[in-house]
Amino acid sequence: MRPAIEILFLVETCLYAVASLTHAGLVLEGHEHRQAMIAEAVISAVLLLGLTALSLDRPWSRAAAISAQSFALLGTLVGAFTIAVGVGPQTRLDYVTHAVMILLLVTGLIWLTRKRNAPG
Repeated sequence: MRPAIEILFLVETCLYAVASLTHAGLVLEGHEHRQAMIAEAVISAVLLLGLTALSLDRPWSRAAAISAQSFALLGTLVGAFTIAVGVGPQTRLDYVTHAVMILLLVTGLIWLTRKRNAPG
């Protein structure tokens, strides 16, 4: 279980980092949005901390990973809500990216909360 959840965390971390760079205008032009860039960079950093906690394999590692996933999901839901009410970027890329982010985060949370006896 541990290597798979660590890979999921790595994918999520990279996805948020690329999204942040996209909103910075470094990956795609025309998708710049300062607030989204900052939020996604913070979420990427938190997910990286969650990944680090998992790799340390301490008694608190799973709780830290769940906290990181929960924080990321809350931030992503706020972002999706702002898109829904017309604030922020309104591109198809933003819709798809947020849907994928939510799916990955929910999957990670389910995985972490169902594996109570698993290490990490």
